[in-house]
Amino acid sequence: MDHSDRERVKERAMKDTREFNFDEISIYHICVDLVKNIWVIILAAAAMWFGIEGAYKWMYVPEYTAQATVAVAAKGNDSGAYSSLNLTTQMAGVLSEVFQSDVLFDKIQEELGEELNGKLSSTVIQETNLMVLQATAENPRQAYLMLKTALKNYTTVSDYLFSNAVLRMVKEPSVPVSPSNTLYVDRIKKLGAIGGGALAAAVIVLFSVLRFTVKTKASARRNLDGKILGKIPYEKKRHTLKEIIRRRKKSILISQATVSMTFAESYRKLATRLENHMRRHGEKVMLITSVAENEGKSSVAANIALALAEKGRKVLLIDGDLKKPAQTLIFDAKETTKIMLKDYLDGKAAAKEILNYDEKTRLYTIYQKKGIANSGNWIHSQKMKDLLKLYREKMDYIIMDTSPMGYSSDAELAMEMADLAVLVVRQNWSDIRAINEAVDAVSQSKIDFAGFVLNVFHKELGIYGNSGYHYSGYGERVRKRGGSDERA
Repeated sequence: MDHSDRERVKERAMKDTREFNFDEISIYHICVDLVKNIWVIILAAAAMWFGIEGAYKWMYVPEYTAQATVAVAAKGNDSGAYSSLNLTTQMAGVLSEVFQSDVLFDKIQEELGEELNGKLSSTVIQETNLMVLQATAENPRQAYLMLKTALKNYTTVSDYLFSNAVLRMVKEPSVPVSPSNTLYVDRIKKLGAIGGGALAAAVIVLFSVLRFTVKTKASARRNLDGKILGKIPYEKKRHTLKEIIRRRKKSILISQATVSMTFAESYRKLATRLENHMRRHGEKVMLITSVAENEGKSSVAANIALALAEKGRKVLLIDGDLKKPAQTLIFDAKETTKIMLKDYLDGKAAAKEILNYDEKTRLYTIYQKKGIANSGNWIHSQKMKDLLKLYREKMDYIIMDTSPMGYSSDAELAMEMADLAVLVVRQNWSDIRAINEAVDAVSQSKIDFAGFVLNVFHKELGIYGNSGYHYSGYGERVRKRGGSDERA
């Protein structure tokens, strides 16, 4: 292992020890993850709701309370409930203890002739001779009978203490109609459901933030092992209600009249940078790949080819993704193109027969309609090498769309025939560690690694504000500092 390899391993180890940076947080993708996982939030809220309801029904034992209010007075005193207040208040305090005594409770059980599962309680209203008596039991009947029997038999206990005390009924006892220990369970269930949903949402947000993917351009610059060639903004595929309902697969090309200026100019600027790079290094064959599927590498390859052809360059686009070819779908050429790359590799067609030319876009293409078994053998075949050698002499540039590196070894085999490689990285898609491992594979193949294309990038609604796409001139955001232009 030479010095440069050791330095690269050291840098990789440092990057694998991830540091948390606020400028790598994407509010947009947090919201997307919350929407995608809304069912988890709803399920957590429902689980808390029904969990609390089940626990309540399992643990809850209803209790019924019969209640009466009495006034304590001295015998022979007819002057009113509040006369001799000090004496009657003292009597009420003693009688309150009488009503809560075990002696009276045993007397009630004896008279009713049944075992009671309840309790008596009494409360003296402060600064009055009034006393509230309560009997609590598991059913309304028992609570009512306990209280009536207590009022009937209290004198057998109280006469030992106050023989001159008498109770006057202020409010008669009645049979309770509803439990006295009812909880506000609906409110608890609502709070529990909100808490469960909030907890699930917090976990989703945490996983969204900690997912080690490229969410912002700052994250790409800090964590990816290579140059950022350009950032392709997200572009809507469907603009009408009819297109949304049908959900027909549709690719976006810069040659279409409906694309936005931001999208088209991003590709033209990217193509210019790549062309300058290839001119400086004397390169012609560009290989475009990605780590995972659905990162948009085929669309990126097609649009780079179109952008170069717009400039009058003679460009050949080869669909070298023999696992899942897509260029016939992108250019809507599935029905019009009959002779494919496989026909040439099989020896059934000549090189010139598989070459297609579009006068409108001025782009040369070689298509493949269906996937091929053992695609690596065909990619690495002598026929493929001869094809690239032939068109190297006839074309200004050859762009080869290949299979994802994490999906097959086709891209690595094709690198032996190419001059430079470009890696497409979709926003918040592949793990950064897997991307950097792919860069290592490119470096080991000795091919020139041009850099990364950040694809399908939404406006970065981060904690530092909206850093969306703005135009100055041909679509670049320019900030002048001290008279010099700094391109963002």
